[in-house]
Amino acid sequence: MIYIKQNRVNFILLSLLICLLDQLIKYFISIDYKSIVNTDLIFFTIDYVKNFGAAFNIFSGSRIFLSTVSFLFSLILIYFILKNNITKTIDLLSYSFILGGSLGNGIDRIFKGYVVDFINLNFINFPIFNLADIAINIGFFLLFYNLFKLRQ
Repeated sequence: MIYIKQNRVNFILLSLLICLLDQLIKYFISIDYKSIVNTDLIFFTIDYVKNFGAAFNIFSGSRIFLSTVSFLFSLILIYFILKNNITKTIDLLSYSFILGGSLGNGIDRIFKGYVVDFINLNFINFPIFNLADIAINIGFFLLFYNLFKLRQ
């Protein structure tokens, strides 16, 4: 029983690592964005955008609503990770990635009032995003992969 709990704590630690990495990158970009903006890194360009909404800037200006949703969603994910009847590693991993991204963007919303986005893809016209968004998408991809793998 202790091993299972410790194992689940590792998934929470993974989420915190993702969140920390996201916050560190956003911090360094925020403090020196004038010298970093428009830096071309082959597949993407570093940019600096204050996103006052959620994905694709929906719910723009709804700081309290988005902060509350992010906080509640994070609590639900922590519950799912620590809950004993979820046994598949891929589910725990997907929840960890989503939690890490949710925490990263949630911290921005709560303390700054906006989310810092900085990755601008060079090969497609797509909204600017950040590391937390990537983690959330990886988590959802893993969930959907597992869901469709079970149906076969």
